[in-house]
Amino acid sequence: MRRRSFGAALAVPAWVWLVIFFIVPVGMVVYFSFGYKPGIFGTHATDVLSFDRYAEALTPTFFSVFLNTLWVGVLGTILCFAIGAPVAYWMAFKVRPERRGLLIALVLVPFWTNFLVRTIGWQVIIAPEGWLSTLLQSIGLANGPLDLLYTREAVLIGVVYNYLPLMILPLFVAFDRVGPAVREASKDLGAGRLSTLMRVTLPLSRPGIIAGVLLVFIPLMGDYITATVLGGARGNMIGQLVASQFQTAQNWALGSAMAVILMLVIALTIGVAALILWLVSLPFRARQRLVLGQEASA
Repeated sequence: MRRRSFGAALAVPAWVWLVIFFIVPVGMVVYFSFGYKPGIFGTHATDVLSFDRYAEALTPTFFSVFLNTLWVGVLGTILCFAIGAPVAYWMAFKVRPERRGLLIALVLVPFWTNFLVRTIGWQVIIAPEGWLSTLLQSIGLANGPLDLLYTREAVLIGVVYNYLPLMILPLFVAFDRVGPAVREASKDLGAGRLSTLMRVTLPLSRPGIIAGVLLVFIPLMGDYITATVLGGARGNMIGQLVASQFQTAQNWALGSAMAVILMLVIALTIGVAALILWLVSLPFRARQRLVLGQEASA
């Protein structure tokens, strides 16, 4: 009992932090979403509760912007995984242990700079009059100024750069926990490099892969700084709509309804993706059980 009480006491600060800075704010947003804007100079009122703000939020503009956000979120997460997985694999299995600390520090270097400053840096790089445009024109790879700024592609470049470390770090931890002994045992049993990767390394690294995907996809869907700085009107994302309702329109009720819808859709998207992956993995699991059953009977 004393040990359990001591363990529970150690978790109290984390629970207090979670309640104050997550549960209470989210609860307030949900509560405000049932209210309304009382007037020109008011921000919100909750004396009359209704679902009217949700109906007001579900407009064709909202759906169009959400589809653009979903496209950027899914493709950005896939690109982060495609880039981060080889880097994390190389750091975990090919780099000497004494050098891994330096590489992890280099991965974390972008976080030493403010998020907004990093994004503005990309605005300078890909601007039509920027050095990248000048370089491409000087070597003959572009016939004119680079027309990349204020597009969805520019937003995609920005989010991949900003969220890539959040993919690399959990993947590195997951790969590192596999250990060389397990991989060597797989090779000793006759598996090749590709077979070891697909049937041993990746399945054992599944928690890290899931953590990396969630750490990238969830904040990416709500990001509005990258879309504002690099996207403009053509790279509009749902986070900008939510922020504009709170900051410009001063309609906290409508902004809260949009935020709640966004959270629900993100949760639904993750659930659908998990269901699809589970259905896809069923034949492989059935085959694995069949092989194990045959080996046991033999």
